Amino acid sequence: MRQILNEQSIRLGTCYYPEHWDKSLWREDLTRMLAAGIEVIRIAEFAWNKIEPAEGEFTYTFYDEFLDMCEETGMQVIFCTPTATPPAWLTEKYPEVLNAEIDGTLLRHGARRHYNYNSPVYREKSRIITEKSASHYAGRSCIIGWQLDNELNCETSEFYSDADHKAFRAYVQKKYGTPDALNEAWGTVFWNQTYNDWSQVYGPRHTVHDTQNPHMMLDYIRFISDSCISFASEQAEIIRKYAKEGDFITTNGMFGNLDNHALNRKVLDFYTYDSYPNFAYTLDGYQETDFMKDRWWSKNLTLVRSISPSFGIMEQQSGANGWTTRMDAPSPRPGQMRLWTMQSIAHGADFVSYFRWRTATIGTEIYWHGILDYSGRDNERLEMVKGIYADLQHMKEIAGAVYDAKIGIIRDYDNVYDTSIDIWHGKIERISDNALFTALQKSHTPFDYVDLNDEGFSTDVSSYRLLFYPHPCIMDQARAEHLKKYVEQGGCLVLGCRSAYKDMNGRCVRENLPGLLADLSGADVKEFTLLPPDEQDITVQTGEGSLPAKGFADRLSAEGEGSILGTYANTYFAGDGAIVEHKVGEGKVYYYATAFSEEAVGFFTERENVKDPYGEILKLPADCELAVRKKGDTSYIFILNYAGEERRVTFFKPVYDLLEEKTVAGELVLPAYGVEICRIV
Repeated sequence: MRQILNEQSIRLGTCYYPEHWDKSLWREDLTRMLAAGIEVIRIAEFAWNKIEPAEGEFTYTFYDEFLDMCEETGMQVIFCTPTATPPAWLTEKYPEVLNAEIDGTLLRHGARRHYNYNSPVYREKSRIITEKSASHYAGRSCIIGWQLDNELNCETSEFYSDADHKAFRAYVQKKYGTPDALNEAWGTVFWNQTYNDWSQVYGPRHTVHDTQNPHMMLDYIRFISDSCISFASEQAEIIRKYAKEGDFITTNGMFGNLDNHALNRKVLDFYTYDSYPNFAYTLDGYQETDFMKDRWWSKNLTLVRSISPSFGIMEQQSGANGWTTRMDAPSPRPGQMRLWTMQSIAHGADFVSYFRWRTATIGTEIYWHGILDYSGRDNERLEMVKGIYADLQHMKEIAGAVYDAKIGIIRDYDNVYDTSIDIWHGKIERISDNALFTALQKSHTPFDYVDLNDEGFSTDVSSYRLLFYPHPCIMDQARAEHLKKYVEQGGCLVLGCRSAYKDMNGRCVRENLPGLLADLSGADVKEFTLLPPDEQDITVQTGEGSLPAKGFADRLSAEGEGSILGTYANTYFAGDGAIVEHKVGEGKVYYYATAFSEEAVGFFTERENVKDPYGEILKLPADCELAVRKKGDTSYIFILNYAGEERRVTFFKPVYDLLEEKTVAGELVLPAYGVEICRIV
């Protein structure tokens, strides 16, 4: 049985760097961790030289000595492949392993993640260090799992080395077969970009304004994702030859230009995330008027949960954030460290590992504080960890419970990639994404993200009473059929503007819009426009009131069985359709002709009676989050107070307070940054 994410307990860990500290501190650190409730550590992700100090010279003494001590004290270990920071002996002898800027300038040794995935030399050296590490250390009783690399696609998710251009050329040659087929897919007749020979094909290179062919860019991002997954898969295959029964393979992060669902499905046993809510308070990026602030990390946790319903946190905020070169966030306020830990657990994490145990006294991350400061003496953060561990002893029954939601928001990687290429698409997606999250959070309406690809949805969607698909600009027949099946079987689907106007290559279709979704939506897009900057007060009038139009406007008429529910109330297209409802089979589809606002989200959730599903049980302020995990027929409610002052929660029915071990009802006062965790009785 796995030692973590085993549905038996919620466990704590921390990231530890024995190479940063004198050996005389090791045993003291391990025993202090265990006394505080930390039972798992992650090690070695940046320590290639400790195993291979020079090419072909391997030594295991350093980690053997440390792992001996772990076994003596009872500490469990997640061991990492150290490929996130190739050593100087490698990058100097083999500069082809380095990543490059778009103009070809190499990213030299001195930081991290300066390699590329497609260098044959780097692949070979990574396989060797993985084989040597796994074959020697995997049998250790203290090792319970492995982390691949560190934060894949962090720092940069773009790769422009010669090796990447060569690999991209092979990727598209395999995909298209002939230059003529590639020219057709990429529309290279535009601006005379036609290729006569494969040798002429490259990934993105330095151009005027660094403007790139958007159809090529879609394939380039898909190529980056495939390259990353291939790189991780090679390491995982090696580790599995040596890993003990029950040991797991994971990786950490969640970064761009990467199909994280495919990575998890093809390579990992489960996913782990690095959660830093304190980024909301960075001095150079702080938005005083942003209602969500650190609560935005619940959006990220929801995304992680869609990748891996059972997940862990490999790096959880414990102190201030900062490199010497960028990022500057303050220390968590009293209570926030506990709040953010429970935020992760509320969304489904059954393992939480803090970054880091001791704050580094050397290097770029000397301001990225851990549980202990430079001196290592006891402090408030250590006491907070002890308190969290005590809380978890009251919460064991929650382990294995799954997040419970009746609303889903559909995402697919082709459209996610397209938002980074197409500024029109990116603009409306950001508006809608923010509005959906904020509206559902404020109204205490739990939701999931759901991935969609040609094979179908990432989870069974029959339990969702409402699915939003904000702006599926790219669409194909297979995905349209999956949507139709959901609706025909009784589901309710809400589509946003700009739906289905591109094919899978990002080319605009010539069919009447919304293209492949026209029959399903019952809508016909007669005209469309970005909303003019001097006319931003355009509204949509419905029978229940008005909604603000945002960003874009499709001008609709209803087709077939469709009916108009709302029209534009002003501007030159006043009277045109803005909301179409279409009944299909046992379900229905709404086409909403603009980007979503909080008011629009409320309109659809209220109309379908899915807003605030726990309103009969409790009432809480908008600045408190409600999350629900469920195991069998038992539901567990998490209430998280993000405000810097106390908030009042009213329970209309009795619930059982797990932390206080008592039944409560009526009004409850939550302190600043306080949490309440209870079982519905």
